[in-house]
Amino acid sequence: MSTENEDNEGNAAEAAPSVPSAPPVPADAPQGSPGSTPPAPPQPDVTAAQPQVPPAHDPATTPMAQVPQAPQPHTAPPVPQSAADAGWPPPPPAVPAYAHGAHGAQGGGPVWGPPGQLQTPDAPRKRGAGGLVAAAVVAALVAGGVGGALGYWAADSNDGSGSSGSTTVAASANPQDLKRDPGTVAGVAAKALPSVVTIDAQGGDGEGGTGTGFVYDKEGHILTNNHVVASAADNGQLTATFSNGKKYGAEVVGRAEGYDVAVLKLKDPPKGLTPLALGNSDQVAVGDSTIAIGAPFGLSNTVTTGIISAKNRPVASGDGSGGSNSYMSALQTDASINPGNSGGPLLSAGGAVIGINSAIQSTGSSTGQSQAGSIGLGFAIPINQAKNVAEQLIKTGRPVYPVIGATVTMDEKTGGAVISDQGASGTEAVTKGGPAADAGLKPGDVITKFNDTVVDSGPTLIGEIWTHKPGDKVTLTYKRDGKTSTAEVTLGERKGDS
Repeated sequence: MSTENEDNEGNAAEAAPSVPSAPPVPADAPQGSPGSTPPAPPQPDVTAAQPQVPPAHDPATTPMAQVPQAPQPHTAPPVPQSAADAGWPPPPPAVPAYAHGAHGAQGGGPVWGPPGQLQTPDAPRKRGAGGLVAAAVVAALVAGGVGGALGYWAADSNDGSGSSGSTTVAASANPQDLKRDPGTVAGVAAKALPSVVTIDAQGGDGEGGTGTGFVYDKEGHILTNNHVVASAADNGQLTATFSNGKKYGAEVVGRAEGYDVAVLKLKDPPKGLTPLALGNSDQVAVGDSTIAIGAPFGLSNTVTTGIISAKNRPVASGDGSGGSNSYMSALQTDASINPGNSGGPLLSAGGAVIGINSAIQSTGSSTGQSQAGSIGLGFAIPINQAKNVAEQLIKTGRPVYPVIGATVTMDEKTGGAVISDQGASGTEAVTKGGPAADAGLKPGDVITKFNDTVVDSGPTLIGEIWTHKPGDKVTLTYKRDGKTSTAEVTLGERKGDS
């Protein structure tokens, strides 16, 4: 509705002559008998300023717009002698004066509208602006009605209420819009979540914790970290809860402390298990997108994203029970990983498993086992290595480790892996008849490269060795008395963790 004349409403009410006591007669209901002749409407003095008329009595209509001033006098068309002779109402002129908008008429044509109420012989005849006022009332009512209808339609089409005035737009509720492309994070997560479980491990002494695992095969094997299940491995209780809330008992099939890998088996696996697809961790590149799924701090079914920040990162992590450390040549990611994510899958952008989330770096802890939160340094066991270990555990229940047959120091500030002077429990540092001895290595030698990978410490060397299998041939670069040499070594094997 227009507000052009709102500031002048008070003055207009004082200047306008009074409106006839009865409203203008509707065009479809003329007053008087058909045979009577209505008196000719008085000719308005169009050279005078046009008055404003107060608003009509119906509060639902818009305020009446000011009647525009006609630029030239004009003689009104002759009034028919009777309604029966000329028909009712009289035809409108080609361009009604009010049809040119609120800013004034464009021509000098007469103001058109149905005639005012017929007057009785006793009513005084008035000339001047009275007829013009009546016509203006009709014009304003017609224009106000159209404007009101348009205003209601516009409001109703915007918010359906006609009263809010809000210009917000509601989002589509089309179910098609809720679907996610399989290549998006949401699409990958939706497909993977049903195959990820939250593991609750409770030891016989009441100790326990929460970790994550994922479906490895259709027989109900679950792949996870050793340190997730270590406390409940002997006489504890293990349960696996799927994303739909269904919970199943589980038991340990095998554990590899050195690799930090464990395989569980659901006691009564449901039908239709969907294993997660395994990718190729050797083909991962720095900068590739990653998606981690787990239960950080017990918050099951949590999805985080990041990238591969580095490859072949040497990491040593504990099993959470004070046992032996594990060593890995890890995939580093900045996807948010926290306690409880351990054992969960690290996925590629396509949804394939490229690693098992295993450790985090935190301030004040070099093993990544602190309960502090993520600082963007998470580490995952490459899935190629984890798959080999899992197959060993499912087949025999025991892990198999590749070895060089030499004991190295764990000091990380030696510029390489130093072969110790003495092995564990007083044994020889270089095993007689072992791979290192056969290659001519001796105590005190400093191994600086494993194939093409630079070795800066003992943990780095062990992590690199364990990415291979027994029987693989590798090249070791080492220093002795300041001289650099190389040796070809065929990796041996060690069965079990003891």
